[in-house]
Amino acid sequence: SEDYRKTRSEDSACPIPGLPANTLHMRVKEGSKIRNLLRLATARMQGEGGDGGGTPVRQVVFTGSGRGITKTVTCVEILKRKVAGLHQLSKLYYKTVTETWGSPGLTVDRTVPAICILLSKDPLDPQEPGYQPPRTDGVSVPKMSCEPLNQI
Repeated sequence: SEDYRKTRSEDSACPIPGLPANTLHMRVKEGSKIRNLLRLATARMQGEGGDGGGTPVRQVVFTGSGRGITKTVTCVEILKRKVAGLHQLSKLYYKTVTETWGSPGLTVDRTVPAICILLSKDPLDPQEPGYQPPRTDGVSVPKMSCEPLNQI
């Protein structure tokens, strides 16, 4: 009988050069559980060992592609609320995913959108495209005026 299972390989290079060796890399997939990703990332960023007894980190990179992009952005936004003062650098790019169906295999290369977001306790280059400064808590967001317009 034919084997129609799909195997998948992809390049996982993040387009942010020069990351320190101890940067925590979080790969977000469509089926990833946000609470599990955030539990690990928050513990490591806040200097707790967590379940893995890992050392504290000053930078974390979240990467996701295709249908995992929305979940990647959600993780980043929640972590920025849990850990104050994080600088952000976001990069959008495309990557090639190779899918092989069956054995001997029909191979198909697909190009999918991807996102790579660096959160750092240390300052980043504000001139770098995709940079966002830390949130400024306590600053109120301007309210929209809902007053009726004067009629002529």
